[in-house]
Amino acid sequence: MSFRPLHDRVVVRRVGSDEKTAGGIIIPDTAQEKPSEGEVVSVGPGGRTEDGKAIAMDVKAGDRVLFGKWSGTEVTIDGEELLIMKESDIMGVIEATKKAKKAA
Repeated sequence: MSFRPLHDRVVVRRVGSDEKTAGGIIIPDTAQEKPSEGEVVSVGPGGRTEDGKAIAMDVKAGDRVLFGKWSGTEVTIDGEELLIMKESDIMGVIEATKKAKKAA
């Protein structure tokens, strides 16, 4: 099944958090805080102004983004847990630095 969000909505897959503390203590899944970082899976076509003009989306599929802790609606599609949220719930896009790109 495929899912296409409407208007200014975005589908985001949470990015896994570290399972160990800096001291090496392993944190069980039940005690871990859900990450507020994710990867955009798909985006809608964008919103509309009151006079009907299209508003382009600032994010695209594949972008790594930061969003609020309580943002979005959790859904399961094809057995995968995803978040559906408005683009305005996204705080920003995480861009790779030149050093990180060269190392990859």
